Amino acid sequence: MHEPIASQAIEALLESFRQKSRVQASSLITSVFGDAILPRGGRVWLGSLIKLLQPLDINERLARTTVFRLVKDEWLQTEAIGRRTDYMLTPSGQRRFEEASRQIYAAEAPQWDRRWRLIMVVGELEPRQRDRLRQALSWQGFGDTGSGCFIHPSAELDRAFDALAADGMAELLPQLMPLVAINPKLSLSANDASMVQRAWNLDGLAAAYSGFVARYQPILDALRQEPTDSVNEELACLARILLIHDFRRFLLRDPELPEVLLPAGWPGNQARLLCKEIYRRLLAPSERHLDQCLQLASGDMPRASRLLLGRFQIEDDLA
Repeated sequence: MHEPIASQAIEALLESFRQKSRVQASSLITSVFGDAILPRGGRVWLGSLIKLLQPLDINERLARTTVFRLVKDEWLQTEAIGRRTDYMLTPSGQRRFEEASRQIYAAEAPQWDRRWRLIMVVGELEPRQRDRLRQALSWQGFGDTGSGCFIHPSAELDRAFDALAADGMAELLPQLMPLVAINPKLSLSANDASMVQRAWNLDGLAAAYSGFVARYQPILDALRQEPTDSVNEELACLARILLIHDFRRFLLRDPELPEVLLPAGWPGNQARLLCKEIYRRLLAPSERHLDQCLQLASGDMPRASRLLLGRFQIEDDLA
């Protein structure tokens, strides 16, 4: 009996992933916590997490080192249950994951109210402080105009400040001014498009999205040709992990600019639709695998909440 073509396509994806030495375990495990563990109460026994990641060549030593680092960085905390230990999201870690999830699993990009969200540096920062600030805001999708001003079309500024504080930059907040601005479009002034060109590398982001589409389109093509139940449950789960891991890396840096400010044929739109359809098709078999794999230190097997069905508006599609 031939292996289902979707399983073959997923195997090819996994082999490509394993051959990349640049993969960072911390980033992958962060993706797993946000996608698979957050809906199951945000806690897991490390032994079951190690078992889940083994097919991706994340060995036990690497997994333990990564999780210990996430504890040190206050993303995770521990609770001993007998001889075993659960790792769970800290309150600040859960808040950051939930905020990222709202963006990752949105069915479509947010609408623009034609107002810019600005974070302006008041005074001077040390070069090291400015580099840390630029990197942290870049991960939130803010663009740098190069003049002590960071911009975003739709960010919630209070959440942006909370994220900076959670990233260890609370001491910088008194030197940052949050503003909401409207462009009055005066004659001879710079326009929105010129500011976008200055603040973001859209060519680089477009190339990343195009690469994502090229990598995952064969998976979707294969899934469309056969029943979802024919896909191996473990393979479905691993493909879902990599799908969200890759999509998350691009999307969280994407300012999600309004269509009027994007180049024609923007590949980010295609990438979101592709990710949504693959996720919907993989959800049921991947959840069956997680039901059998993810375990708490107590031995309980946590089940996912209905939070999952809100992702990409899957519940609306099933209605």
